[in-house]
Amino acid sequence: MNKLLTTEKDLQHCFRTLLNSCILLIFCLILSSCSVLQPVPGTFVDLKKIVPGIEIDLRYYGNHNFLGRPVDGYKREVAYATLEAGLALQALQKELQKEGLGIKVFDAYRPQQAVDHFKRWAKDIKDTLAKATFYPEVDKRDLFKLGYIAERSGHSRGSTIDLTLITLKDKKELDMGSPFDYFGEKSHHNYRHLTETQKANRKKLRTLMEKHGFKALDEEWWHYTLKNEPFKDKYFDFPIK
Repeated sequence: MNKLLTTEKDLQHCFRTLLNSCILLIFCLILSSCSVLQPVPGTFVDLKKIVPGIEIDLRYYGNHNFLGRPVDGYKREVAYATLEAGLALQALQKELQKEGLGIKVFDAYRPQQAVDHFKRWAKDIKDTLAKATFYPEVDKRDLFKLGYIAERSGHSRGSTIDLTLITLKDKKELDMGSPFDYFGEKSHHNYRHLTETQKANRKKLRTLMEKHGFKALDEEWWHYTLKNEPFKDKYFDFPIK
């Protein structure tokens, strides 16, 4: 009789242990699911969800970039940014829509692991897969010295955006005089050898971005950082997934 009771107690103990394990597993799965939907709760937003009509062409998710291959940390084509940057872009998009224009984002939040991938790539001098398209005039050995590759990026703070203007009707990019991520003087804001249309398009983008609280980077016409960014000294590394 005592042996039977002991067996029943053992079974009850095993059942409770199994039940607790199942509950813990379900809880972990829920947390994991939430982290995918909102990587930093209350801090970052999916630009596609907060800016109606925005176009996303996340270049480091695919092969059309200066590495010629997907970059570490870009697991999905989702553009994240801080809520503050997202709301500023929302207001910008609303203003542009009155002219039949919109914004197209090439990059927003960038994990630190992606920046580390850039650094490893830059040190591999023989890897010049995409040189003809993105840095034909620059020696790869000079990328650090010229500032094209750095130890850290403002993108990892969540409030820096790489973007251009498009026509809403056909999603065509306005001519800016050089492609996104082109390493060279043609990408500088003060580059003189542009057509009047190209100059006007760059000026329009910069004027509107500054109006909505962003500041430009002189060397890259597409690169803007929110002036009052919420994380001035914090660099994030959660993957985009």
